[in-house]
This record gives sequence, structure tokens and C-alpha cells, in this order.
Amino acid sequence: MSTIAATSGKAAGMTKDERFVILASSLGTVFEWYDFYLFGSLASIIGAQFFGVIDPATNQPMFNQATRDIFALLAFAAGFIVRPFGAIVFGRVGDIVGRKYTFLVTILIMGLSTFIVGLLPSAATIGIAAPIILIGLRLLQGLALGGEYGGAATYVAEHAPMGKRGYYTSFIQTTATLGLFMSLLVILFTRTALGEPEFAAWGWRIPFLVSVLLLGISVWIRLRLNESPVFQKMKDEGKASKAPLTEAFANWSNAKIVLIALVGGVMGQGVVWYTGQFYALFFMQSILKVDGYTANLLIAWSLLLGTGFFIVFGALSDKIGRKPIILAGCLIAALTFFPIFRMITTNANPALEKAIESVKVEVVADAKGCGDLFNPVGTRVFSAPCDTARAYLAQQSVKYSTSYGAAGSGVKVVVNGKDVAYADAKTSNPAVLAAVQAAGYPKAGDAQIVKMAHPFDIFKPQVAAIIGLLFVLVLFVTMVYGPIAAMLVELFPTKIRYTSMSLPYHIGNGWFGGLLPATSFAIVASTGDIYAGLWYPIIFASITAVVGLFFLPETKDVDITK
Repeated sequence: MSTIAATSGKAAGMTKDERFVILASSLGTVFEWYDFYLFGSLASIIGAQFFGVIDPATNQPMFNQATRDIFALLAFAAGFIVRPFGAIVFGRVGDIVGRKYTFLVTILIMGLSTFIVGLLPSAATIGIAAPIILIGLRLLQGLALGGEYGGAATYVAEHAPMGKRGYYTSFIQTTATLGLFMSLLVILFTRTALGEPEFAAWGWRIPFLVSVLLLGISVWIRLRLNESPVFQKMKDEGKASKAPLTEAFANWSNAKIVLIALVGGVMGQGVVWYTGQFYALFFMQSILKVDGYTANLLIAWSLLLGTGFFIVFGALSDKIGRKPIILAGCLIAALTFFPIFRMITTNANPALEKAIESVKVEVVADAKGCGDLFNPVGTRVFSAPCDTARAYLAQQSVKYSTSYGAAGSGVKVVVNGKDVAYADAKTSNPAVLAAVQAAGYPKAGDAQIVKMAHPFDIFKPQVAAIIGLLFVLVLFVTMVYGPIAAMLVELFPTKIRYTSMSLPYHIGNGWFGGLLPATSFAIVASTGDIYAGLWYPIIFASITAVVGLFFLPETKDVDITK
């Protein structure tokens, strides 16, 4: 294909070459997100396979279910933690060598790491080596993704005509959701074909293994691309940066923009995005006890309905600006997360909602024996009866309060005013479970919990209502994410653009967003309130709305050829 010249005027329509640039960049990025999201979608199964290490002394799992869930989420988050480092490494390469070859390398690293996961023996076979290798592969994926997004977004933006950058780059913005959607579809198809027992035993590997086919297609397409015309022109003129890291971050005038972009834009976008897609999925499965098949279908339908709005808001940002759309999305999300998630509970598990409102559960113990349960990294071991009792109630999605008895007193669990015989056990308390269920908390598989028998079982009132609520969450995602690539590209000069835009993007999404599911779940477990984890995204989205209002510049009319 021919190299496309950057234009400064408005283009009448998208050319064939421009469409190919968007297709090639988007397909590769969809594939990389597909790889990345398999972990989030299969968190509970991966937790059992790789973190269900058996203690040889007791022949019991070393970690309870809640801890395994947190470990699995952290394996998912590990890739996010290193994304900013990938942004620095590959951003520097992209600003020195070029955009095209950099994201060819990143896609190869991502694809091969994912394929190896499909072949990796479980902890039952090779012991502790399994989770160590798994997290190592996740770190490689995170490094690769740290270089991928900035390259794809910069490459497309530098081909886009003036006045249409929001529209052109919005196609890149659909890739994360399309990658998640594709991963959910492959998982659902495999689950349906094999059945849940076989899928949990070995079928979960299939989505990882088939990714090698997608890798081959993506690499073949990207090899046909030419270098970005804006970058090539700058390089031909000898104006390329020789030290992009120094110019990007040691120079306060540019470093200040990096900081504003992070706190006043990407931080809020990241938490709104991961709340609307990942935490919503985890909330339904681990807290509302919706089965995995149904929860994935509900998310898939909401994504199918909402994905087109990335392009709607990207194009709209070309007309009214990036800033008002992104900040409005952050603010509206922060104001409505609590009522939306409560309505999801109402429809997904009405018995649980009723129990939370009507059943009073109290843990009574000596204050000295009750510690802080906040455990986002899953490494703390709780042994005090007060702590194990509260952790067990949180695992069962039981709302509880803590009261302090006399010094030296034992632990009591009180359900609606009646004392329950409490056995100090970390993973099982049959008497407590029986008491809360007798008081109104639903049992696993309760008939009132929403359930979909097949993918098109969408006309039940419960199902339709939940899809509608999840669609609203996806709509918030499209508002904050649709215009963000264009805004980041426009904030920084060409010679250090790849490096400068990648770092705030991956800190905002990799740290604030990627760590959200594990941190929010830890907040729920430590407070006994199933909605308390929502304070995490609400606080950070609100900070972005305020900081962005006063300090984030509008960029839609910036000339990025300089």
C-alpha cells in the first residue's frame, strides 16, 4: 500500500488506504485485548487451576476461595502493573525507530505469551512453579500492551485528517471492548460445547490456544503497513528525538502536561472503564452469585449494544471537544454507580437484596481480637476468630456489622438477635451458613438468581433489565474512552508523542483501572458491605472531573504535524 500523506484540511471521506490503516491497527489491538481479557473473564477457574495449591500436611487447599479469587485477580492485575514500564521501554523505541516496527514486536510478545498459558501445567502438576510462570507470562503481556496501545493510537492519529482525529482514533477505542467481547464469545462457545465440568477441568485452555491463529493473521496484516507519514517526514528531516525519555519527563513543561493528562483525564477514564466492564462482571459472579455462563452472556449483550457509541462519542468530540465528553462521563458515572449497582442486585439476586435489608448479622468479639481485613494483595493470613468469622461472612455476601464485647470474651455471630454456635474455621462454618440462610439469605443456585439458558434468552424481565443497566455502564465507558486517544495524541509533540502519551495512559488504566477489581473486592470483604467497593471508582472519577475542569486543555483543533 502507499504511504498516506497527512492533511491539514478536512477530508471529504475516508480513503481506501486510511481504512486499511485503521483496520490493521485495530485488528492487532483487538487481538491483544482478547489475550489480555481472557484472564479477567476466567479469574475463578484460573484461581483454582494455578493458585489452588494443596498443603501436603493437611491435603487441603492452602488458600480459601476468597483468597484464590484475589490471587486470580492479581494475576490479571500483574499485567497492568508493568504496563507503564512497557510504555517507557516501547515508547522510547517507537519515538526513535518508528511506530510500525514497535507494535509488530509488541504483538509477537503478547501472542506467544498467551499461547504458552494454554500449554502451562496447573499447580496440581508442577506445584508452585505454575503460578510463578503464569505471573511471569502476565508480566510479559503487560510490557507488550504498554507499548501496543500508544503505537496504534499514534499511528492512526498521524494518518487522520484534521477535524476527524476523534472519529478515526475511536475505532482503536472499540478494540478493548471488542477484545473483551471476542473473549467472552469464545469462552461461552467452548463452555456450551464442552459443558461446565469439562470446561473447568481443561476446556478453559482452548481460548488461549486458538489465539495463535489470531496472532498469525494480525502479524501478516501489520507487515503490510508503512511507517506513519508524520513520523517519517520528521525522521527524514533529522528532527527525531535522540533522548525521548529525557525530553518527555525531565522537561517540566512537558512533564506537567503528562501529570495533567493522568489526573485530569486518564485516571477517571480508567476507573470508569474497569468498573463498567470488569468489576460489573466480577460483582455479578462473586458477590451476587450469578453463574459464570449467565454473567458472561449479560456482559456480552451489553457490549454488543454499546460498542458503537465509542465511534459516536469519538466523532462528537471532533465537533464539541474531547474535554466536555470525557469529564461528563466521569461525573455522571460517579453520581450513578451506587443506584445502578443496587438495581443490578434487585434484578440479579432479589433474595440477596431482601436479606441485606432485613437480616441483621453481627459479629461480637473482644476489640483486641479484631483486626483490619483489608487485603488487596491476598498475602495476609487471618487466624483470629473475629477475623475469620467476618471474612467468611463476606465470602458468602452477607452484610455484617462488628460490635465489641468485654475484654477476653470469645466470638459470637448473632443473626437477627439469636446467637449462633461459631466454630473457628477459615473455610467452612456450617452453623453460621445455615443460620443466615434460614433468616433469608439465598442458597447457591437459588431459583430467584437470574439465569440464562441460552444466548438469546433475553426477554425475561430480569434479564432485559440487567442488560439495560449494564448497557448504561458501557455507555459511560464509551463517553470517557471514545475521545481519549485523540486527546492524548494532540497533547504532545510528534518527536516524543509515543513516549509521552503512553505513560499517563498506562498508569491511569494499568494502575488505577487494572487494580480496581482486586482492591474493590478487598474493600467489600473488609467492610461487609457489597457496595463499598464502588467508593474506589467514585472517588477517582470525581477527582478527574474536578482537576480536568480547571487544568486539562481542549485539544481538538491542535495541529499534530509539528
